[in-house]
Amino acid sequence: MRKLVLYTFLIYINFSNGYSQFGSVNIDFDYRLLRSDEQQDLINLKDDIKRFFINTNWDNDYSDLNIPLNVQIIFEGSSAKGNVKTYLCKAFFSNGSDLRYFDNAVQFYYSSGSNLYFDLVLFEPLSGFLAFYAQLILAGEIDTYSYRGGNKAYEIAREISLRGTSSEYQKGWLTRTATADHLSSNTGLRLARLNYFTAFELFQNGLIEESVEAYEKMFKGIEQSYFDYGREKNTQYFMKVHSSQIAKVFQLLGRKSFLERMLDLDPDNQETYQASLDVISK
Repeated sequence: MRKLVLYTFLIYINFSNGYSQFGSVNIDFDYRLLRSDEQQDLINLKDDIKRFFINTNWDNDYSDLNIPLNVQIIFEGSSAKGNVKTYLCKAFFSNGSDLRYFDNAVQFYYSSGSNLYFDLVLFEPLSGFLAFYAQLILAGEIDTYSYRGGNKAYEIAREISLRGTSSEYQKGWLTRTATADHLSSNTGLRLARLNYFTAFELFQNGLIEESVEAYEKMFKGIEQSYFDYGREKNTQYFMKVHSSQIAKVFQLLGRKSFLERMLDLDPDNQETYQASLDVISK
């Protein structure tokens, strides 16, 4: 079983290569809408962002998560006020699995040669923006270890967004506050994700009865999410990503009733479940 640990978030984040929660970090830029001199100004930004995610100690106890992170930033324009150049962007963050977040209203300034660091009290647009999504990804990951384990990370994300809302760079922060609140309050999805990963690990370890019990709890979580939010996009995406594995495990378990429940809960992937159900029925 994955080791469940108690954890304490650091309000002031320190840099340490020994405490990396993020493993491989892939950064992709699309700055075709910027002038060539503006693109040159951003030449070091990819490396700065990568170091920011990897070298920051986001959590003092979960130091070996090694979360893969994909970040795409699409630059749409810039504006200058004095010596400060502000960039307008869209951005996409993903752990390469069932956590993904798109932001269409990003605003920050950047000066090549300046280090990115995160301080929860002293708000800075770029590091605050990156830290906000780092906390969302981290919260989702920790949620797979204990129920509502990501609460502290969601609270920090919300605090960042509130400081952004009251800053000079307010663009998009009200929406980010709502995003953090929604993800935190979707207890059904959080329950489903925890028990999905727990059930699969139990299945791999040959603990079939315990695995079946965890899958039952996964069902309850999905049903609760539907009851609270209807066909909510994060829950839909969770099932889309994991539908093939869910169907395969239920097929190996010979659980026709489980596959039939997934047909009702996840009609978008009904072909996947039906194929496994057909195998059992032969």
